[in-house]
Amino acid sequence: MTGFSCEIVAVGTELLLGQIVDTNSSWIGAHLAEVGIDSHYQTKVGDNPERIKAVLRQALDRSDVVIVCGGLGPTQDDLTRDMIAEVMGVELVLRDDLVARIQARFGNRPMPENNLRQAMVPEGAEVLSVMPGTAPGLRAPVGDKVIYAVPGVPWEMEQMIGEAVLPDIKERAGITAIIKSRTLRTWGESESGLAMRLAEEIERLDHDRRATLAFLASGAEGLKVRVTAKADSEAEVDALLDEHAGIVRSILGDDIIFSDDDESMEQVVLDLCRRQGLTLATAESLTGGLIGARLTAIAGASDVFRGAIVSYAAEVKRDLLGVPQGPVVSEGAVTAMALGVCRVLGADVSLAVTGVAGPDPQEGVPVGTVWMATCVDGVVEASTAKWAFDRERVRQYTTISVLNALRRRLVAR
Repeated sequence: MTGFSCEIVAVGTELLLGQIVDTNSSWIGAHLAEVGIDSHYQTKVGDNPERIKAVLRQALDRSDVVIVCGGLGPTQDDLTRDMIAEVMGVELVLRDDLVARIQARFGNRPMPENNLRQAMVPEGAEVLSVMPGTAPGLRAPVGDKVIYAVPGVPWEMEQMIGEAVLPDIKERAGITAIIKSRTLRTWGESESGLAMRLAEEIERLDHDRRATLAFLASGAEGLKVRVTAKADSEAEVDALLDEHAGIVRSILGDDIIFSDDDESMEQVVLDLCRRQGLTLATAESLTGGLIGARLTAIAGASDVFRGAIVSYAAEVKRDLLGVPQGPVVSEGAVTAMALGVCRVLGADVSLAVTGVAGPDPQEGVPVGTVWMATCVDGVVEASTAKWAFDRERVRQYTTISVLNALRRRLVAR
């Protein structure tokens, strides 16, 4: 790190009330870290003029640059531009060029007059070159410090930060080195377990200092192992990432690591099926179509995914998939589901799940009990799990676990 720091200020009373989760600050913080900029403070403040000004002044006192997120909309409680002007000691100026750009966003629709507020810029501030929506971003000098203001809409914020703000901050900080990260995604091991297995590599990196390794817990999406490297050229940094990501993979193995390019489990499964010329179908009970939804959210899934049978009721399992009489939360039931969906939908491989997500037991089977199966080359492998989670997490953990079971079989095929 450089000693140069950036503070993040998120504006909006809805953030304090918990009506909206502040994911923007974490996104900005992660991307500042990736380019080597320290961020020691992140602050949330409501839509109150005096408190916004106080927070901005405090941030400028203790940080080199400040990124303010939110409060650039057209309504009366969007106060960011006004408070930046007051901190700068200047007036707001209506920019005709911005009026035209904002009007153009509305196409043939009439532009509400209050959108003119978004064309008001503190005198002496610059408008960021990137403007994905109707809210212009700002670069406002305050003495030898700078405030960057970006919208709270995540996709607008991300584009502005990535294309306009981060390059400018890097230049101000005098950062010329290239910093890149590679994210390896894992499933099936705890964070403490990963830390123990990678302890020697972490210690080696601490001494080497050319790369760092961090764990990012992602709930039902697994644990991410992020390798970050710094060098003077793209070639050098890519070589470092190849080296250290390769070491991590050799230690953990393919059973644990399902992607070394931050791909989702469903993307990896679809790619494996595609490379092997296989079609895929799912038979779902307690997940209620969640697995199929995740697969079809991936562009191009249609050349692999045949479809899903959501056999929620016991009679549907029996009538459509050939599940025999008896318990439907059982190895026999999930095996029949995996075979039946291949037959009914004409798929080469399949996965199936049945279980009790809660809130009540079923057929004497306790909540959290799940049976999962995969069918590859006509051979079914089944396993059971007992999740000590709430209903939604039972569904989510079952989804990624059965996808991982299929992934492992396809890798070994």
